[in-house]
Formats: sequence, structure tokens, C-alpha cells
Amino acid sequence: MLTYPAIDPVAITLGPIKIHWYGLMYVAGISAVWWLARRRASRDMVALTPAQVEDLIFYCALGVVLGGRLGYTFFYNFSGFLDNPLSIFRIWEGGMSFHGGMLGVFAAMIWYGRKLGTGFFVLADFIAPLVPIGLGAGRIGNFINAELWGKPTDLPWAMVFPGAGPYPRHPSMLYEAVLEGLVLYVLLNWLSARRPPRKAISGWFMLFYGIFRFTVEFVRVPDTQLGYLAFGWLTQGQVLSFPMIITGVLLLWMAYRSVASPLKAG
Repeated sequence: MLTYPAIDPVAITLGPIKIHWYGLMYVAGISAVWWLARRRASRDMVALTPAQVEDLIFYCALGVVLGGRLGYTFFYNFSGFLDNPLSIFRIWEGGMSFHGGMLGVFAAMIWYGRKLGTGFFVLADFIAPLVPIGLGAGRIGNFINAELWGKPTDLPWAMVFPGAGPYPRHPSMLYEAVLEGLVLYVLLNWLSARRPPRKAISGWFMLFYGIFRFTVEFVRVPDTQLGYLAFGWLTQGQVLSFPMIITGVLLLWMAYRSVASPLKAG
């Protein structure tokens, strides 16, 4: 068993102001995506100017924060919101939904893609290989907050998390940091370097993330207010991730079919 490091969730205290590591992880993730996006654009990965890249990251960051908080509220904690509507603004306490943030980013890219005249998938394929950086940073924030822990286990890397009882548990947030962060980043950038057809990178992102998240949910304790939705194992995270897997498969079929069809015609 490993010892949980018990990091203070508050990184900096300035009088009455407390800056949490969770928030700093979002800032670090968005900043890294901004820097990498500028580098990708400079290598002619997409026909965007530096100013347009910065605007894109700004709108996507808004989508992440607003969509993530709204998604958590409506997907995971709607009853809590009804009891205390102001809780929706308490982002520093955690409570962000990836799926809500993804929908927020989609909305931002649809709007900005129309404004630029590039369309949605030009921006989506451009930004998808960078998203795992933010995902990994967010999961590290979950680890520091000692939240979203896993089920009890006797594996040698299990940890006893504060507030989770006396039993060693799967560090499921670290599993997600590795899979959704490091592994997904390597896979998408390796695939992107091979210049796949339009929609393919978006499809691979949806497919891989959906599979990784669906799998980790088997060892992650579901949100207390929801519990298991069916069969004694189905979680809200799996319900929200399954459509991503289907969408990813459909996008990949559309992408590679468009490449193969001229050969068949010939």
C-alpha cells in the first residue's frame, strides 16, 4: 500500500482569498494547451493566425469552465442545485463534469468555426490532440482534492484516502490522469502526425476517451448522490461515455470511407 501524500488543497492564501490547487490545475492545463496550439498552428497544422488560435483557446476555456460546471450540476448534482442554487458558483470545491465541458467546447467551436468559415471539424481535429493535457491536469487536481477515489483493493499501489474510510482504494483519479492524459496525448499526436482525413482525429479522441473512461468507472466509486444506475455496476460516467464510443466509431467510418470511396469509384 502507498501512502497518500495529503497535499493541502489550498495552494496560496492571501488574507481572505484562498487559491486552490484544483483551480491552478485548470490554469496550468489551459496555458499548456494555448502554448501547444500556437506551436501546432506555426507548423501549418491548420490555417489559423496566432490571434485566431488565442481566440479559439479563450472560447474553448470558457466552454470548459461553464459547460463543466453546468454539466456537473445537471448530470450529477441536480438535487443539490435545487436545494442550494448558489452552489453552482462554488467551483473551488470541485465538481466539474468532463462531458459537460466537452459540450461547452463543442458549442464554442461550432460558433467560432462559423465565424471563421472553417467549419467545426477543422477546429476539432486541430484541438483534440491537445485536450489530454488539460484532462490530465484536472485529474491531478482531483487527486490533490482526494476526490473521485476508487473501490477498496489489496493492490500494492492502493491508498487510504481521507474521508473514504480505513480501507486502501484504487487511486482511480491517477488511472484517469495516465489514460486520459498521457496515453491519450501520445496516441492522438502519433495519429495526427500521419495526417489522417478530416474527422478522424475527432473520432479517435471520442473513441479512446470513451473506452478509457468507461473502463476506469468499473473501479471508481460512483457519486454518492447517484450511486449505480443499473445492474449493480452501471455509472453515470459510463452512461455519458457510451455515446462517445458510438460517435467515435461513426466519425472514423465517415472519415476513412471518404478516403476509400474514390478508389472504389475508379
